[in-house]
Amino acid sequence: MRLASAASAMLLLTLWVAADVPNPASVAFLYTSAKQFQPDAWIQGGERFPQGAKIFVHDSAGEHPLVPAFAGSADPAVSFDGRRVLFSGKRNPQDAWEIWEFAFEDQEAHRVVACTEDCVRPLYLPEERLAYAHRSHGRFVIEAASANGPERLPITYSPGGALPLDVLHDGRILFEAVHPLGEGTVTELYTIYSDGSGVEAYRCDHGASRHAGRQMASGDIVLVSGRQLARFTSPLAHAVKTSAPAGEYAGDVLELQDGAWLLPWRPDLRRPYQLVRWVPGSSKLSPVLPNSGNESIEPALLAARPVPNRHPSGLHDWSYANLLCLNAYTGKFKMTPSSLASVRLYTQDALGHPKLLGEAPVEEDGSFYVRTPADQPLQIELRDRAGKIAQKETGWFWLRRGEQRICVGCHTGPETAPENAVPRILLRSTIPADLTGASVQSASGGH
Repeated sequence: MRLASAASAMLLLTLWVAADVPNPASVAFLYTSAKQFQPDAWIQGGERFPQGAKIFVHDSAGEHPLVPAFAGSADPAVSFDGRRVLFSGKRNPQDAWEIWEFAFEDQEAHRVVACTEDCVRPLYLPEERLAYAHRSHGRFVIEAASANGPERLPITYSPGGALPLDVLHDGRILFEAVHPLGEGTVTELYTIYSDGSGVEAYRCDHGASRHAGRQMASGDIVLVSGRQLARFTSPLAHAVKTSAPAGEYAGDVLELQDGAWLLPWRPDLRRPYQLVRWVPGSSKLSPVLPNSGNESIEPALLAARPVPNRHPSGLHDWSYANLLCLNAYTGKFKMTPSSLASVRLYTQDALGHPKLLGEAPVEEDGSFYVRTPADQPLQIELRDRAGKIAQKETGWFWLRRGEQRICVGCHTGPETAPENAVPRILLRSTIPADLTGASVQSASGGH
């Protein structure tokens, strides 16, 4: 397979980076063009591009397909050195989406991950690894894989699907899933390490649907909230709106060298998305592509970028995980001090129904320490001294094999710091209560 103008695109990229002079008119980037785009279809395991899609290169030569011989291509992700592109591809229309890599040096594409069901939204990880979403049993599961070997590791275990969005500077994977996790109706942004541990919501001010986040050079996350642009900033525990002009946004915002943003926008639901250039704070949007009548989305800059931090896994080869809660009273839900008596842990059976794994004591200071099963949906329920439900999770989380997790409290934001005190549960015993479900019971008490 040959791409006639790939060499010219690479030369343009080299000259632009070497000059280090902002020139938005000559910026080289990739984007996906589709006749129809259904951004939420993945939630039900569906097809986002029901009429197909193709990745195009925008450079000084104009617009041309990245892999013209492919029946379909989408989801471009540029490597850290700017020389390769991961993408979802189909050689033939009847094929499933698979993960491919295109190298500008030899102008060839090779398959990285073969899939009998769709694999989409690939991202580069440090050390020649990648992450992507694999459709399995009607939902998308995020997997991590080696680019040079057979390793394929599922890293999400909630009942609902998940779609990877970006690899953050600190090495975590930013992804979107429904909120509450696994059971909700709106999307929210979450983070996870590349071994599947440490899953958490990026912020706890849940509300309108939030999706399509991407990290800027400042560390801020720019996302779509509802249909408008918003951002997460380090000092604040909640999202803030941007001053972007009216219209609808599809996310995947690119930050250019001159500080402008390149992003998909449309004036209303009747029009297709087009790529526009916007200088934050201004009231003007400037189209950057000819009007083709198709949806123009998923822009990806053809440029080198910093490699995120590597995440060395601290997991152990155990069949279980340990969870220590420092103080269940710490969190967004107010509970009467010393009112809690126990914690119950649930999982799901083969039909998706809750199943009780067991019950453990909660100390007067709100601490508890439990051993949980690994790599399956989990849900916590707190009970008071009268045996009534004081608080319970509405969604599901998971712990990986050998994960040792400490939580400040129940549903606490990442800005919350623990008290400098030894939790009473550890003064009582350093052995966790076994809630791995040796004798699993049917759920009751409000489920």
